[in-house]
Amino acid sequence: MPTAADAREWAASGGLRGIGDSLYTPFSGTAGDGIDWDAYRALVRYCAGDLGHAMLWLTSGIAEWWSLTMDERKKLLEIAVEEGRSANPDVVIQACTATPSAKDTVELTRHAQEHGADICYLQVPPMEVHAGEGVLRFFQYVADRTDIALGMFNSPSSGYVLTAAEMAEIHHRVPAVVAVKEGVMDSTSRSAALHALAPELVIWECDLIVYRAGWLQAGIVGPAQLGTAGYLYEVPGNMMYTHYWQLLWDGQINEAIRFSAESGLDRLSAEVGSWYTEYPGRRGYFTHWGSAFRYAASVIGLPTGDYAESRPPQGILPDAAKAQIRSAFEHAGLAGKVLARA
Repeated sequence: MPTAADAREWAASGGLRGIGDSLYTPFSGTAGDGIDWDAYRALVRYCAGDLGHAMLWLTSGIAEWWSLTMDERKKLLEIAVEEGRSANPDVVIQACTATPSAKDTVELTRHAQEHGADICYLQVPPMEVHAGEGVLRFFQYVADRTDIALGMFNSPSSGYVLTAAEMAEIHHRVPAVVAVKEGVMDSTSRSAALHALAPELVIWECDLIVYRAGWLQAGIVGPAQLGTAGYLYEVPGNMMYTHYWQLLWDGQINEAIRFSAESGLDRLSAEVGSWYTEYPGRRGYFTHWGSAFRYAASVIGLPTGDYAESRPPQGILPDAAKAQIRSAFEHAGLAGKVLARA
């Protein structure tokens, strides 16, 4: 668990590696007011143990962080550390601790630091952001009051998208900041420009086409898939997602492209469509539709709690989305596979 002073050496030596699973929150009870903690424990053990994924990405978009209380976020972190490290003592714990308030973000970041997290990511705050200057002040405020590695999460769901120059300045001005999840996906040129300005920064570009274009081998992006839903794309006995990424990490790009087509990975992503990240009633807005991810998880047999929908202010996942998601996973041969194995 690196301190702020150790963060850059830790990141440079491969502290961020492999597939990082962005975990959903299994809601329960009336209106999803509760959390099924046993289901969450099972999910953590499955990702870190059964799948052997190297990292966990906690309380972020898929988890619907905006709908969680501070106490819920703290308990989700504590359980993930306990269960994750029990399944794999070396699992990297990445905690997403952003809130609209810098003071609350400090509280969550300190809690993560004290309970075994390796790094904390701050998403661009969702309200009243005064561009790069405001986000830099936010990072400085948190870094001055904590002692842990930090990362940036640049997401269009925040409302304001940082430029390459703004992210590079945060990295240069705040030594604890060592990584970024570049999740905008409107243009890969931002990551290329950012690398040129901050070559030591570990970049995960969410537009995965760059890995097929050789950007990892060129040193522009890092090998770590910081926060994905990788647990939805493979099951024990059919570790096709891990195999695909291993081929890319090994530089076997043509083989990876061929495998992705032949294994059905490409088809699965295409057939799910945009339900994970797009709400039909707000075209052009990038969302993390928690109930879509949870429904996919339920199709393959993972525990998701007894309340299927997202908490407000997200909408109800329509039947058409469920039918499309189920069909995609049935075609991929993944439906029910986790339950069948249990």
